[in-house]
Amino acid sequence: MINDMQQVLEKAKKLKLLILDVDGVLTDGRLFFDTEGNEYKSFHARDGHGIKLLRQTGVEVAVISGRKSKSVALRMKNLGIEYVYQGHENKIAAFNELLEKTGISPEQAAHVGDDLLDLPIMIRVGLAIAVNDANFAVKQHANWCTDLPGGQGAVREVCDFIMQAQGRFDDVLNAYLK
Repeated sequence: MINDMQQVLEKAKKLKLLILDVDGVLTDGRLFFDTEGNEYKSFHARDGHGIKLLRQTGVEVAVISGRKSKSVALRMKNLGIEYVYQGHENKIAAFNELLEKTGISPEQAAHVGDDLLDLPIMIRVGLAIAVNDANFAVKQHANWCTDLPGGQGAVREVCDFIMQAQGRFDDVLNAYLK
């Protein structure tokens, strides 16, 4: 992990795209199933609000997940996230398609991950971020690690960090102070 925060800030200033994993990043990684096989996930409201705020500043947000879930599709639709790739255990194809569709370069993208499936994207983006409770190998390949664990505000921490690095957080904050 890179410990030079100035280098991390410089990378964050260039970002136009934030790519998120779901299980272990937007959720705490636990999977709940009822007796009918229905899957339930818990998303943090502050993460969702952070995503909305970041998108308002012009940074696009996308999701690439190895699993497929109706609850993820619904939550991303509610957040207005256009680029949602589910069921992609090999995430590189989705990553390449996403870059092609958006016209954004890998250096202008960040990825937040927690497990080994995220490494192929993390090693290709401009800013690789691991949540606090990520697998140790993921943390070793991250440029920065959040203070908060996945599903418990880590994504909001990332969104706030990017907005601060790009000098946009005060504008967002001031809108609430009027």
